[in-house]
Amino acid sequence: MMTKNGPRLLEYNVRFGDPETQSVLSLLDSDLAELMVACAKGELKDVSLNTKEGSAATVVVAAKGYPGTYERGTEMTLQAVPEHVTLFHAGTTLQNEILRTSGGRVIASTGTGPSLKAALDRAYDGVKSIHFAGMQYRTDIGHRAFK
Repeated sequence: MMTKNGPRLLEYNVRFGDPETQSVLSLLDSDLAELMVACAKGELKDVSLNTKEGSAATVVVAAKGYPGTYERGTEMTLQAVPEHVTLFHAGTTLQNEILRTSGGRVIASTGTGPSLKAALDRAYDGVKSIHFAGMQYRTDIGHRAFK
């Protein structure tokens, strides 16, 4: 959250389905499986955690009605995903080879780049490759960081 004294952390989510984690993992330059096994064995001191330079940002695309009662089963299409963008499926399903919505948070677009502005621009470019009736997403993600 941006405050008059600068950014302040309210919470830190680490579930793989969270947009925050999708951004963080996009900058990971180490083998995640190796890190997780080392953590489970209590051997983190034996592995290196390396990250990529730059920034990442994620924009969630939600179904019509989310966060309340939302529509499911809406047909969805994806165009070519731009370079430096990863789409994370969350509430999607494939029925008879047709991609459909199946959750409130349908899909997330994560962009990476040399700066936060570049990462945000790329994340929003990724959103442009997603199409379904009633899709909604915030247009203000990260923009207060530039004021």
